[in-house]
Amino acid sequence: MEEATARATEDAVETAAYTVKRYPVAPGYRVNVRSGPGTNYSVIKVLAEGVRVPINCQKPGTTVTGPYGTTNLWDNIANGQYVSDAYVNTGTDGYVAVRCS
Repeated sequence: MEEATARATEDAVETAAYTVKRYPVAPGYRVNVRSGPGTNYSVIKVLAEGVRVPINCQKPGTTVTGPYGTTNLWDNIANGQYVSDAYVNTGTDGYVAVRCS
């Protein structure tokens, strides 16, 4: 029985990984990816123009103004990697994913 439960959990995790929506970064911008949700965190890489990013979770941080407005919302695109939501076209000013813990 435990094996069946473990497999069901693995299937759910795999399904969740494939259902993460990807959002376009603002055209014409190379966006800094930071180690945390703010401009005081170090830049760990720069996204190429025209990429789409997954949003695993979101959390408040430094307020930034970009092509999609002014916001303090930061998008977690990978483990320890954040971009300002002001540069990601989510179609809303609010949360589109769960809050990061």
